[in-house]
Amino acid sequence: MNAGGPGGLSRTLEAIGPAAAAAGWPILVSDGGSTDGTPGTALRHGARVVRAPRGRGVQLAAGAAALLADGTAEWLFFLHADSVPDPSWADEAARFMAVAENRARAGYGRFALDDGAAPARRMERLVEWRCRRLGLPYGDQGLLVHRDLYRAAGGFPAIPLMEDVALVRRIGRRRLVPLPFAVTTSAERYRRGGYVRRPLRNLGCLALYLAGLPPDAVRRLYG
Repeated sequence: MNAGGPGGLSRTLEAIGPAAAAAGWPILVSDGGSTDGTPGTALRHGARVVRAPRGRGVQLAAGAAALLADGTAEWLFFLHADSVPDPSWADEAARFMAVAENRARAGYGRFALDDGAAPARRMERLVEWRCRRLGLPYGDQGLLVHRDLYRAAGGFPAIPLMEDVALVRRIGRRRLVPLPFAVTTSAERYRRGGYVRRPLRNLGCLALYLAGLPPDAVRRLYG
C-alpha cells in the first residue's frame, strides 16, 4: 500500500486490518517522505512502514521488495491508500489464491467512487469498459498477484506515473482476472477536476504514454 495522507489511510486500514490480521496477512505502508503523520497512522493500525523516495512507482516497488525480501510473502495485494475494498475482499482473495492456476494470473477489483452522483456511475461504467475491452485496470482498483508473476513481469517500474499501466501491460490482458468485489476510491479528484475534464485529461495522458512520451513529461501534464 502506498501512503496517501493519514485520513484516507486510516479509513483503508480500518477496513482491511481485521480481515488481514485474522488471515495472518501482513500490511505494509510505503511512505514517500511524508510530513503529515502518515507513518504514525500506519503504525497505530498495526502496519509495517517502509520509507522510499517520493513517487508512486518507486514506493510500490519498495513496498514489494520489502515484503519479498524474507521470502515469506507468496502473494501481494497492492492497494492505494485512499481505496477501500468491499468487506468480502479477504474471502474472495483467499478463493483466488487457492487456485493453483491463478499463480500465473493477476486479479483486480471493480472500480467504484464514493459519490452518489450520476456522473460517478458513468465514470465507473467507463472504467469497466476500459478493463474489459483494453485490459487496463488501474492501481486504484487493487492488484492481487503472485510473487513469481510479479517478478516475471518486472515489478513496478520506478516511474512517477503510469506504473500500474506498465505492469498490467507486461502481465498481459489474458492473464488479468476481475475479482468479485468493488474497491471504492475517493472521488475528490473528479469533483475538483470535473467528471468530464478529468477523464479526458487522463485519457490524453494515457495516449501520450502509450505513444512513447516519457513518464516525467506525462506527470507534468497530469498535474
